[in-house]
Amino acid sequence: MDYNIAQLLKQPIGAAREYDLHEDLHGLDPALDLTEPLGGKIKLLRSTSGVLLALNGETSLRVHCSRCLEPVVVPVSLSFEEEFLQTLDVISGVPLDASKEDPALLIDSHHELHLADVVREYLLIALPMHPLCREECKGLCQNCGYNLNDGPCACDANAGDEQWSALKSLLKE
Repeated sequence: MDYNIAQLLKQPIGAAREYDLHEDLHGLDPALDLTEPLGGKIKLLRSTSGVLLALNGETSLRVHCSRCLEPVVVPVSLSFEEEFLQTLDVISGVPLDASKEDPALLIDSHHELHLADVVREYLLIALPMHPLCREECKGLCQNCGYNLNDGPCACDANAGDEQWSALKSLLKE
């Protein structure tokens, strides 16, 4: 996800470019199991200190249901704006001080935007906190771990946890 923006940086402030986005992001992060490419639009706008990027896109991720741990595919939408700052003046080649800025938001010395790190961060933020395979998911048996969506388990529901048996004996006294 690299874009050469040297010509845009030579344009006056307010100049814009728009690109269609269709990126295969497999291997971007081991925590992200993408099931389809990231599709959408990228808008680049020349600013006083670099380029303002606006990305609107959609993809799908394979995650695990928070109740039964079965894999489920969930749609994810990305919509963000970030300003990428120049490290070199495009006309004179003079280095610009950007040492205090986030390295992921810097335009490199070849006047290229590298979007992979930024997109990865926004995808991780966009992951659902409690994805469900379906609303009526019954989850796992707390005693034996059997998936209750497949039917009732064979364990004794009244057995309880053995680690609390010493405290249960105090209740009987």
